Amino acid sequence: MGLTKTVLITMLASTSIASITLAQAQETIKIGLIAPFSGPFADYGKQMEGGIKTYISQHGDTVAGKKIQLIIKDTTGPAPEIAKRLAQELVVRDKVDFLAGFGLTPEALAVAPIAEQAKKPMIIMNAATSAITTKSNYIVRFSMTLPQVSAPMGTWALKNNIKKVATLVADYGPGIDAETAFKTTFTGGGGQVVESIRVPLKNPEFAPFIQRIKDAKPEAIFIFVPAGEQSVAFMKGYRERGLAEAGIKVIATGDLTDDHVLPAMGDATLDVITTFHYSAAHDSAENKTFVSDFKKINPNSGRPNFMAVGAYDGIAAIYEVSKKLNGKIDGDKAMEILKGMKLTSPRGPISIDPATRDIIQTVYVRKVAKIGNEVYNVEFDKFLDVKDPGK
Repeated sequence: MGLTKTVLITMLASTSIASITLAQAQETIKIGLIAPFSGPFADYGKQMEGGIKTYISQHGDTVAGKKIQLIIKDTTGPAPEIAKRLAQELVVRDKVDFLAGFGLTPEALAVAPIAEQAKKPMIIMNAATSAITTKSNYIVRFSMTLPQVSAPMGTWALKNNIKKVATLVADYGPGIDAETAFKTTFTGGGGQVVESIRVPLKNPEFAPFIQRIKDAKPEAIFIFVPAGEQSVAFMKGYRERGLAEAGIKVIATGDLTDDHVLPAMGDATLDVITTFHYSAAHDSAENKTFVSDFKKINPNSGRPNFMAVGAYDGIAAIYEVSKKLNGKIDGDKAMEILKGMKLTSPRGPISIDPATRDIIQTVYVRKVAKIGNEVYNVEFDKFLDVKDPGK
């Protein structure tokens, strides 16, 4: 009898603990943020976290009566195996409602099967290879694709009498996407590519490649390298090797003149032309508020960049889904809401293509110029409602 009573009490205690745990789980909406927060791409994660914190500070940390809980995981990336393991932990142990972040394509591709199997909405806040959204029915992208911002540069270059171009891109998915989209548009309109160079993703030594470009004597060089250290290194080499003096223009995706590192690059970037979906200098009320609030909430992070905006819009989408589902997150129902979603972003109006779950947005043509004593990407032309041409 004593044993039975003990077992009964233990069972009751276990049931009570389980009930409390279930209640706690029901009182939160959990978001697993997977990104590099250390290593060479640490700024990717920090900018994403900054964008999310900015949105939460503006809109509160409760939605549909539930607390938003952000669980941050550092891939140290690019490290696809680590990203996959962290995603598994978030799904199985932490029981997250959403997977989010993904600064780098290899990490997003590694996690896609987990999102598919667990039926967890996977919110891409940066990774930009076109094919990513085809790898799971639960992926939706709030950043951009490289073809989306590269193809317009081919059109712009031809319109502005640039006929001979060399290309230099990082040798991985986004770089190959950028090269292909630019070349297809540019050569399709009668342009000539006189040199094509792919550089390693990790620690490229630009000097010999830059010399090859100089020897090829193009009118311009089209470039894509990941934002951060590599863009600084390339522009340093471009100036030191005399390409500017040789009359070779730089045309690029906006990664090269990333808002976060642009102040440190300084006057070396003046007159660089880029096509991209966001500039910290974008002239809208929403963006002015975003930039101001970002700097207050993240005082040591500098300017917000495109990753901060991708994360800001990604968390906005999570809030919208949570409201419409009254806090009861179901993967399939969430995806139906995300398809076709429209938001007013700091970058301008955006929407999700229901067929591809990729973003539709304006792509701006920008020139690096001084505003006061600081350099900014100043928009002067645009392509409206651009879909991903890579699909």
